[in-house]
Amino acid sequence: MSTDKYKNLRYRLMETETWPLKYMFKFITPNEDGKVEQIKAILPKEGNVTFKHTANLKHVSVTCVTLMESADQIVEITEKADKIEGVIVL
Repeated sequence: MSTDKYKNLRYRLMETETWPLKYMFKFITPNEDGKVEQIKAILPKEGNVTFKHTANLKHVSVTCVTLMESADQIVEITEKADKIEGVIVL
């Protein structure tokens, strides 16, 4: 289950009365050591994933828009991404 760090996110998501919900995940990751692949691995397979590199190619923005069934699903994916070293969760 989630840590205290994600209580506010879960609370805001739980206020949403319409589920399933179209949700956008956005992460910034270093473009090294398979970090982008690690992010892709935790995202829902049916999601629409896009990538945008910085001008110097050092970082990649990973965006995924997908239909989520619950706040817990969203928090779980966000927590997994946050555990990957160097990843910024937006």
